[in-house]
Amino acid sequence: MTKIGIMLGGPGASIPFLNEEIKKTAQWIGVDYGTIRLLEAGMIPMTAIGDFDSVNNEEWEMINRKVKDVKTFPSEKDDTDTELAIQLALTTYQASEIILYGATAGRMDHLLSNLFLVLQPRFKQHAQKIHLIDLQNTISFYLPGSYQIEKEADKKYLAFVCMTPVKALSLVRTKYPLKKKDFDYPISLASNEFLEGTAEFSFTEGIVAVIQSKDNSEKGS
Repeated sequence: MTKIGIMLGGPGASIPFLNEEIKKTAQWIGVDYGTIRLLEAGMIPMTAIGDFDSVNNEEWEMINRKVKDVKTFPSEKDDTDTELAIQLALTTYQASEIILYGATAGRMDHLLSNLFLVLQPRFKQHAQKIHLIDLQNTISFYLPGSYQIEKEADKKYLAFVCMTPVKALSLVRTKYPLKKKDFDYPISLASNEFLEGTAEFSFTEGIVAVIQSKDNSEKGS
C-alpha cells in the first residue's frame, strides 16, 4: 500500500504540524509553493509539480537543487496543479491513499475545486482514497455502501455532506440518527456528533463526504 501526501500552497496557518509520525507514513508530492513548505520542514518530495507561479527565483532554484523530479506546466492549462498531482499519485505512484494538505483555506474557488474533485469521472472511482486535512477538519469521501467510522480524539463534530443526490442514507450511533432518507440535492447535515467511539452509516446511491471537525480555538470562532 502506498500512502501519498500532497502538500499544496494554501495558507500555512491551516496546515497541521508535520509531526514525525506523519513524516514516516507518507511519501510526498509538492505542489507549487507547497514544495517549499516541505523543504523547509526537512522533507524532500519525490516530485514537485505545478506551474510554480507562487515561488520566487530563489525558491525556484532551491526546488531544482533539492528535488530530483520537477514537473513544470504552463500557468494556462486545462488541469489545476492539484488535479495534476492527484493524477500523478494515482497513475505513476499507484497510491492507495492520498492526503491533501493546504487544500481547504484561502481562496473559495480553490476550496470548491478541491472539494468537487471526486465528482470528476476520472477521480470518482478513487474517491475513497482521497482525504483533505487541516487544523480543524478531516474530510473523507465515500461511494455507496455500509461503513463504520472511528471518532478522532480531538474532534467534536461529525457531518455527512451529500455531494450529489443520495439514496437511503442511514446514520447509526450518532446524536441525530437517520433511517433510509433520500436527498434529491446536495446538502450538508452538519453538527452531528458521535455517541460512542464509532458510528455507522450507509447509502445506496451518490457520493457522501464525511467531515470530522472541531471549533477554532480562537475566541469568537
